[in-house]
Amino acid sequence: MKTLVYIETTIPSFYYEIRQEPEMVARRNWTREWWKRYRHLFRLATSEAVLSELGQGEYDCKDDAIALVEGLDMLDVPDEVADIIDVYLDNRLMPRDRVGDALHLALASYHKCDFLLTWNCQHMANANKFEHIRIINTRLGLFVPALVTPMELCTEDGP
Repeated sequence: MKTLVYIETTIPSFYYEIRQEPEMVARRNWTREWWKRYRHLFRLATSEAVLSELGQGEYDCKDDAIALVEGLDMLDVPDEVADIIDVYLDNRLMPRDRVGDALHLALASYHKCDFLLTWNCQHMANANKFEHIRIINTRLGLFVPALVTPMELCTEDGP
């Protein structure tokens, strides 16, 4: 069975990024490269929360960003996820938004995703936060997904 990767909102957002600052261009390029060359090596999943976030506001390529992830497996949101989010927020693990980062991490953890793919390096793909995440998830008896960016999920034996 293929390794399960949760696709968080920043991935389709950066796939269609139009800003020209060097960091934005680099993230767009890494995202597109991973999507083109490596995504087929994994089982990809996302959630309605990602679709909802992508649907907010007005921006170029909104429909394209949504379409990029619409065909992926959709993870359900069981009632237990609300309790997980409560613990994350009580322990200041994630920002106080119940439907943002905390929800994505809770879903990836609950569904035992091997990886949570994101460009959110402040709250998720951050080595300084990972130990705290590991401790809280272990206390909850949850799986601990690896929180990575597309550039970290390129395999040596890939195409």
